[in-house]
Amino acid sequence: MAVIYWDVRPEIVQLGPFAIRWYGLFFAILFSLGYLIVRWQFRAEHKDERSLDTGLVYMVVGTIVGSRLGHCLFYDPGYYFKHPIEILEVWKGGLASHGGAVGILIALYLYTRRRPDQPYLWLLDRVVVPAALGGCMIRLGNLFNSEILGTPTRVPWAFIFAREDSVPRHPAQLYEAFAYLLVFVVLLLIYSRLKERTPRGLLLGLFLVSVFSFRFLIEFVKQRQASYEQSFPLSVGQLLSVPFIIFGCVLIWRALRTKAQPAKKI
Repeated sequence: MAVIYWDVRPEIVQLGPFAIRWYGLFFAILFSLGYLIVRWQFRAEHKDERSLDTGLVYMVVGTIVGSRLGHCLFYDPGYYFKHPIEILEVWKGGLASHGGAVGILIALYLYTRRRPDQPYLWLLDRVVVPAALGGCMIRLGNLFNSEILGTPTRVPWAFIFAREDSVPRHPAQLYEAFAYLLVFVVLLLIYSRLKERTPRGLLLGLFLVSVFSFRFLIEFVKQRQASYEQSFPLSVGQLLSVPFIIFGCVLIWRALRTKAQPAKKI
């Protein structure tokens, strides 16, 4: 059976006790491209670009803290309660998209409280465009870390993750990366066409429904991460995706019933 043999080290360069890792590189690319995309959106709608640096800090903190805490609390709480210092070791991988989504929602809410020119839902509609690209980058980081493994399979594109075992598996990381890249392209095209005429909540709703629907489906070919979920009919990732999908459907329904309301210019 033809398979792809994957034996990539997580580190790009090792400098003594310090290392430049693929995971960190993809995060750097994510926030750099995300900043450029949101700046383009602000310019297109004549918004104040000076606030972007502050917004980026909120986004970075919200994404990393939310994703890391989500992974630790949802997938292996027993281990991290016994080894709390390892919660800080983000560079080793272990980020949950559900926690990241919550972290971003909270961070941007705090940010918009002092930005009346950037209403909360208006800003979320813009941020989810690069956020979808972020999901792609994170899953590529998982691939280079040989984590978030797929279930055993005999498909011709199966991967053997040599750093883990010799079992041919679904490259679930790539499935999700391609899915999120597709969501990014669709959201970008919709925003490019509508810009300030985008109905409030439409892009956020589409993001939630598409990203977490893909996540729900791909979970069927992913190895379950939490030991306590092995007997569940659905995985933890699937159970956590359902509320996001429902909320996204509500947002799309509301957005299509109301006209777009451009945010105030300053």
